[in-house]
Amino acid sequence: MAKRIVRVLDTTLRDGEQTPGVALNPDEKLEIAKALDDLGVDTIEAGAAVVSEGEREAIKRISKEGLKAEICSYVRALKGDIDAALDCDVDSVHLVVPTSDLHLKYRLKKTREQLKEMAIETSLYALDHGLVVELSAEDATRTDPEFLREVLQAGANEGVQRVCICDTVGIATPEQIGELFSYITGALEVPVAAHCHNDFGLATANTLAAVKAGAGEVHVTINGLGERAGNAALEEVILALSKFYGIKTGIKLEKLYQVSQLVERYTEVPVPPNKAVVGTNAFSHEAGIHTHGVLVHPSTYEPIPPETVGQRRRLVFGKHVGSHAIESELRRRGIEPTREQVQEIFRRIKRLGDRGKLVTDAEWSAIVDEVVGEKLEEMIKLDELTVTSGNKVTPTASVRLKFEGKELTGAAVGVGPVDAAINAIRKVVEGVSSIKLQEYHVDAISGGTDAMVSVVVRLTDGRRIVTARGTSSDIIMASVLAVLNGSNRLLWDKKLGRGQ
Repeated sequence: MAKRIVRVLDTTLRDGEQTPGVALNPDEKLEIAKALDDLGVDTIEAGAAVVSEGEREAIKRISKEGLKAEICSYVRALKGDIDAALDCDVDSVHLVVPTSDLHLKYRLKKTREQLKEMAIETSLYALDHGLVVELSAEDATRTDPEFLREVLQAGANEGVQRVCICDTVGIATPEQIGELFSYITGALEVPVAAHCHNDFGLATANTLAAVKAGAGEVHVTINGLGERAGNAALEEVILALSKFYGIKTGIKLEKLYQVSQLVERYTEVPVPPNKAVVGTNAFSHEAGIHTHGVLVHPSTYEPIPPETVGQRRRLVFGKHVGSHAIESELRRRGIEPTREQVQEIFRRIKRLGDRGKLVTDAEWSAIVDEVVGEKLEEMIKLDELTVTSGNKVTPTASVRLKFEGKELTGAAVGVGPVDAAINAIRKVVEGVSSIKLQEYHVDAISGGTDAMVSVVVRLTDGRRIVTARGTSSDIIMASVLAVLNGSNRLLWDKKLGRGQ
């Protein structure tokens, strides 16, 4: 029997961009669209053409790129919205009408019959202009099911190619979703899509329940971005459909992590370390029992090989580490340790962890270097740092570094002195090594007026990710040291051919 196939509509560039604080320029939108197309999504909801001139420029550029995916614009039941979409030369529109009595009474101030007429009229207008139409019921899970079926059926009767049920405020349970989708898919002959939000943490579960009940398309976003608590995460939904239900999509699973990182970089919304599938901890192991298990037979503590989604296994060296993990990682680096060296590294890491410290990658590597007799070469050295800040003064930092015997200088501004200093360092470092800052946080602060500040950063050079720490009584210097420590670690490991 042929496997069932489900369509994938990705709305990262529309609903995902509605994540508070996220704004993408046309260049960034185009790059993400090309990555989504390469990933294998069926439809890219590129934005809402009516929003702004910049939005229209982005959608036009995506439409002209010649991508394999269907390019879609979000529209309301207004002819002006459809005209704006037509001007962008899209293939389809996601035509959204609110159907719940709550929205009809307080938002639209219209009757059910008026709403249905609006939906039909605008659907016909879009169809007459050659667009594929997906008629979507907003707040469908709080809509009278009979009226919901009536609206979607009316659209199908007029020729809309797809319809969609939206759990707009994430208020449904998987059981309720199953019942609703069974009812609607049983009554309609056109494909029914599921658009689920994550307000109660059920977006993925609800989307899977919808597919199980007959949905032929899923609406998802990369990293689960979206309004409030976000949308159903593409990586979670697609992996679950494939592994649990044997349902096919066009998605190339091995590219999931790569696309997740791209979206994280452009949106500047960090992916939580414990995020399923694409989080840095998704295939990380620290506890001795777990690390020993995955080294002997990976499936003991991994549901799938990390390479399936473009990830890699990561052994974390902290308080719970076991000696097997230490020895394995040393051998992976090309180091043949003695038993005494393994035990000494084991003791030092345990001591650091017992003090309540996160053991960063840079610290782990420094311990290894010291014990096995290697010494980290400080490839980037700080010569001078000047920071200016004050009332009505834009925080500005200038820096002078030495890299491979060359003197490098840079300057930058920021929202505060720490931000300005990091921006200045980052500008110089990125210019010579493509190292980028992914995450920054203050790890610990001791008491007193001469408090010691510990700053932890996460950096990447595109090949690997490392964490590093900087400690000082001055938070600006602690931040700078953290970035430099991490940068030196990446550069040194690259020079030695480690961490591939």
